[in-house]
Amino acid sequence: MRFLRIGPAGAERPALLLSADAEAAYDLSEVTPDIDGSFLATLGPERRADLAARAEAGEFPRLPLAGARIGAPVARPGKVVCIGLNYRDHAAETGQAIPAEPVVFMKASDTVVGPYDEVLIPRGSAKTDWEVELAVVIGARARYLDSVEAADAVIAGYSISNDVSEREWQLERGGTWDKGKSCETFNPLGPWLVTADEVADPQALALRLSVNGEPRQDGSTANMIFDVRYVIWYLSQFMVLEPGDVVNTGTPAGVAMGTPGQPWLQPGDVMELSIDGLGAQRLPVGKA
Repeated sequence: MRFLRIGPAGAERPALLLSADAEAAYDLSEVTPDIDGSFLATLGPERRADLAARAEAGEFPRLPLAGARIGAPVARPGKVVCIGLNYRDHAAETGQAIPAEPVVFMKASDTVVGPYDEVLIPRGSAKTDWEVELAVVIGARARYLDSVEAADAVIAGYSISNDVSEREWQLERGGTWDKGKSCETFNPLGPWLVTADEVADPQALALRLSVNGEPRQDGSTANMIFDVRYVIWYLSQFMVLEPGDVVNTGTPAGVAMGTPGQPWLQPGDVMELSIDGLGAQRLPVGKA
C-alpha cells in the first residue's frame, strides 16, 4: 500500500495509491486530514485492509496524477533523524573509519519538500552535495525498545530521501553537521510512503542517483554498516521516536565530496533518484 499527498504546497490532500502504475489515487480527506503521525499510529493491518477495500469499492474520490504536484508523503515530521557514514563504501570514499556506533545527527523538519520540488542552493554555498537514502517512517512510539527485533513493530513504512548537504558548512565551519544539513529544501522525500508489509527485505534494495543523466550513486542497502532494525533500536535508547518521525539511514558511495573533481551541484542541474519498489524523484536545482 502506498500513501502520498497531492496538491499545492501547504494544501496537499492525503491519498492512497493501490498500485505503482495507477493513473489516479484515492482521496482520503474524509478519513484523515493528513498523512501525519496521528494517522500513521492507527495504520495496522485491519485499517489498511479496510482502506483498500473501500477504495476498490469506489467510496473515495479519485485524484488524477497527471499534472498534479506530489508533496512529501508525510506531513511535516516532528523529527528528521539521520545516520551518517552508514555504508562501508561511503565511509571509504570520504577517508573515514568504519564507525563503532551509528553517527547520529538531525535535520530541521522544514527541510522536507516533495519529490519533484526545486532544491535551492543556499546563498554563499560552494559545496552543495546529494545523498540518496532509504527513509524509515515511524508508525508507533519507540522508547527504549528491548530488542532489535522490536523495531519491526514501530515502522510504518519506507520512502526515498535525499539528504542534501552543504559540505563546507558541515565539515569546515566548526564541525557542527546540522548547519550543513538543515537549509531549506534539503530533504526531498517521496513520492510515496510504502507500508512495511510491502517491503520484503529493507536490506536488499538498490539505491540510485544521477545528476543531469550521469550516474553518480548505485548502491544497495545490503552494504549498510548498521541495518534498519538496529538503527531504530539504537535511536530508541537515546530519544523517543514518535509516529510521523522520519529516519534517514545513510547513503552509499558516489557523493560529490568523494568523486574526483568534486562536481558540486549547480543551478540548472537535475537530480534523479530511485529505490527499488519505492518510486523515483526528479529534482531541479535552483538558487536561494
